[in-house]
Amino acid sequence: MDEGAFQTWSPSWFADRGGASPAALRLTAALRAINTLLVTSELPEDALQAAAAEIEKLRERLATTARPIDDPRARDFHARSPVVGTTNVLAPPLRIAMEEGRVRGVAVFGPAYEGPPGYVHGGFIAAAFDEVLGAAQALAERAGMTATLTVRYRRPVPLERETRFEGRIVRVEGRKILAAGTLHVDETLCAEAEALFIAVDFERLLAERYGRG
Repeated sequence: MDEGAFQTWSPSWFADRGGASPAALRLTAALRAINTLLVTSELPEDALQAAAAEIEKLRERLATTARPIDDPRARDFHARSPVVGTTNVLAPPLRIAMEEGRVRGVAVFGPAYEGPPGYVHGGFIAAAFDEVLGAAQALAERAGMTATLTVRYRRPVPLERETRFEGRIVRVEGRKILAAGTLHVDETLCAEAEALFIAVDFERLLAERYGRG
């Protein structure tokens, strides 16, 4: 697939702010690289203490100019999601594209996502499926929230290999939307998933949570 076809998905009530700044992407990449070093290397205590002091100073400098975004509708889901977020250090990130009634996702899970030695933790696979199937069910007239998610792990998913997800709508029954998907590494089927979503009024949920419409 053309790399340019991939884009992260968000519910309609999240505004697309047009992508993160190059500086934010650069900082995120540096922080991810530091995290990889922490989970894959033995580092001298003095080096760790010095790095921690520098990072603490950096946090303080950033905090003096930071402008909190309190309204979730003003936040960029594309950047901040823990799964697809381009500036969220927690995210691999997973890249998603919608094609011909289906959703495809691609991610490379590095050492930070390790469960069994050399393989991806199953919880991160489940989170990726939730995102892919969530995007798939949004192709229905009414998008919803996850009610159940079932993952069948067929084979371990190796770290640092391209993983390919695919999701589709199985059927829609009123407010219920059933979606299913697969995960492949090369030609090997590593996992399958099914999810039930319940269509909701996101604006009403936001009003209940934050006390405003």
